[in-house]
Amino acid sequence: MIDLIPLHFAHHIAGLEADGYVSGEEWLQQLPDLLADLLAEWELEPIGRSLSGYCSVVVPVRLVGSGRGAVGVAGEAVLKVSWPHPEAATEPLALQTWNGHGAVRLVRADPARFALLLERLDTRDLSTVDIDEACSVIGRLLTTLRRPAHPRIPQLTDYAARQAHELAAAPAVIPRRYLDQAAALARELVARPPAEERLLHTDLHYGNVLAARRAPWLAIDPKPMAGDPAFEVAPALWNRADELGTGSQVRWSLRRRLEIICDEAGLDEGRARAWTIVREADNALEVADNPAARDRVSLAVVIIKAMND
Repeated sequence: MIDLIPLHFAHHIAGLEADGYVSGEEWLQQLPDLLADLLAEWELEPIGRSLSGYCSVVVPVRLVGSGRGAVGVAGEAVLKVSWPHPEAATEPLALQTWNGHGAVRLVRADPARFALLLERLDTRDLSTVDIDEACSVIGRLLTTLRRPAHPRIPQLTDYAARQAHELAAAPAVIPRRYLDQAAALARELVARPPAEERLLHTDLHYGNVLAARRAPWLAIDPKPMAGDPAFEVAPALWNRADELGTGSQVRWSLRRRLEIICDEAGLDEGRARAWTIVREADNALEVADNPAARDRVSLAVVIIKAMND
C-alpha cells in the first residue's frame, strides 16, 4: 500500500508537529494500513497514481460494490485522507452543506479517520486561465457557495479575536505600523459585523477550483469558517503572485483582482481590503521564522501596501 503514498508527500508530512491530534510522522506510520482498511471497507479499487495536497493524499478509485451508482456510470471517485488537524475536521460538514452546489460532491465520509470519498473531477484548475476570467469564476463561485453555516463550523470572530491579540504582541517581522493596523482592523471588523454571515471557503484560490463534467468549475478543499464573506477574497490575491507585474503595476493588478471578485460576488471592497490586511499580517507571522520564506514575507508587505493605497 506504500506505493499509494507519494514520496514527496511522505517527506513533507513527516516534518509536521501535532496540531491537536497526532504528529505527521506518527500519522504517516498509520497511513498504509488506514488506506488499506478504507479501500476494503468502502469497496474501492485504486485506478491511478495518487495525488497529494499540503496535508492530504488523494487516491483515484473505482467503486466495485453496491454503491457504484452514487458516482455515475463509470463508478469513479477519489479517496481523500487528511493528516488530522483542525482545518480538516469540519470539511465534511461544509461539503454536506453545499451538497455539490459550487463544490465537489461528498459521497461518503468517516470524520474520525479524516477520510472522504468525493466525486472525481478533472485535474485542470484555474492556474492557467486568464487572470481576469479566473477571478470572475471565483467571484461567481463565492455567490453559489453562500449558505448558512453548520453550528459546528469554526467562527471567524474567534479567529479575529486571536489575531488582534497575536498581531499586537508580535515582533516586528513586518513594519510595526502594519501589524498594529492589522490588529486594529481585526477588532473593528468584529465590532462592525457584515449584513450577512455565511459558510466560508477560506482558501478559494486558483488551484482549489477544478473543472468538472456537471459544471464548468467546482471548489475543493474549503478549510471552512463561518462569518463575513469578504474574508474569502484574499487567497486569490496572494496566489499567482508571479503575474502581478512590477512597480506600480503590482498595485493595479491586486486591486483589479479584488474589484472583479467583489463585483461578481456582491462584496464590500473596503471590508475585503481590510480582511486581506489582517490575513497577510497573519501569513507573515506564520512564516517569519523560516529563512526560506523571506520572499513570502516581502509579498505580504507588498499586498498590505496595495490594500492601503
